[in-house]
Amino acid sequence: MQGFADLRVLWQLLRGMPATGSHAERLQRFYAPQAARYDRVRERLLHGRQALLAALDFQPGETVAELGAGTGCNVQWYAGRRASLRQLTLVDLCPALLTQARTRAADWANTRVIEADVTQWQPAAPLDKLYFSYALTMIPAWAAAIDNAIAMLKPGGLLGVVDFYVSEAAPAAGLCRHPAWQRWLWPKWFAHDGVHLSPAHLPYLRARLAPVLLTEGRGGLPWLPGLTVPYYVFVGRKPDAP
Repeated sequence: MQGFADLRVLWQLLRGMPATGSHAERLQRFYAPQAARYDRVRERLLHGRQALLAALDFQPGETVAELGAGTGCNVQWYAGRRASLRQLTLVDLCPALLTQARTRAADWANTRVIEADVTQWQPAAPLDKLYFSYALTMIPAWAAAIDNAIAMLKPGGLLGVVDFYVSEAAPAAGLCRHPAWQRWLWPKWFAHDGVHLSPAHLPYLRARLAPVLLTEGRGGLPWLPGLTVPYYVFVGRKPDAP
């Protein structure tokens, strides 16, 4: 039965993201049929999440949010520290994925699950740390999402991002340069499922925040042995003053 369920998810991926409706409507139509199997299928695809959350190093009493949290499965990487946080907020726009997150967090007294647009939602008070995990590439107004996230942080607070990307044709010194065929192929490939790889995300993050950590890597793709896709792990600090 597990194999059959996984095939249903694969079929949904092959069909791709619906082309009509609002962003929220397209997310719901795409993810609702696969929400219950979302984590299992993507565990071999979404690399670097554990490294990002280890780098954020959550401490007791901190306030933390995940933007574009989906099912909330990333909490597994810091489950031992979750209960000591003052508050954890999981924010997403897709009701089907948030149903899974609410089930997961049902007994977590310090955790809120919120359906909202992360380009607009703001917490009641500034946060210590927040992160996007494979979410920026699915947000059409990604720069607005980054700007809004920075506005949520306390001065000196940390923003972390892990996501797919492709490099600029002439990246900054010290950064990876991907071959032209990869800079063409991967955006075309992932766009079918509403995931938009961009060379602009990483430079924007580096310009808006004081970089604390940046690693660039490559991860394997399920069902496509031998092929790897680029991803990055970034942590930046909000300046103490404008």
